[in-house]
Amino acid sequence: MGVKDRPQCYFDVELNREPGRIVFQLFSDICPKTSKNFLCLCTERGTGKVTRKKLCYKGSTFHRVVKNFMIQGGDFTENGRGGESIYGGYFEGIWNIKLSNNL
Repeated sequence: MGVKDRPQCYFDVELNREPGRIVFQLFSDICPKTSKNFLCLCTERGTGKVTRKKLCYKGSTFHRVVKNFMIQGGDFTENGRGGESIYGGYFEGIWNIKLSNNL
């Protein structure tokens, strides 16, 4: 799978009342389960395996922003414990050594 074939999704965001869009290219060829989970949560098609609740990022907040580096968010369960995935809790394949030191 080439770079052009990788799926993309986006967040429409607002900072200081200024709208913007963050576009993500998913490494589905390297981390297929992680990519599928992220895409489902971005497109409001996520359902928790354990709770059967609808899972999505819409309306959630970023709790950590490091300028010119990263953003962190996604606590849509609002309990600070990392939430749930479409696979349940943590799942195999969430981290990939090929990507961990290259981004």
